[in-house]
Amino acid sequence: MENPLKIKRRGEDGNRVITVRIAEDILSQLDELSKETNRSRNELINIILRHGINNIEIE
Repeated sequence: MENPLKIKRRGEDGNRVITVRIAEDILSQLDELSKETNRSRNELINIILRHGINNIEIE
């Protein structure tokens, strides 16, 4: 084959699927942000979590 289509197995892309409980008001706000920014919930959650982890101060 000259140009084979390479597909990684699910779970081997550095991401994991998890289940999280989220308060309804937060989910509603997240959905609004999703509409405003044209990004998926998943993408926004990852952006927000990364920012939080990188900017947290533990006292």
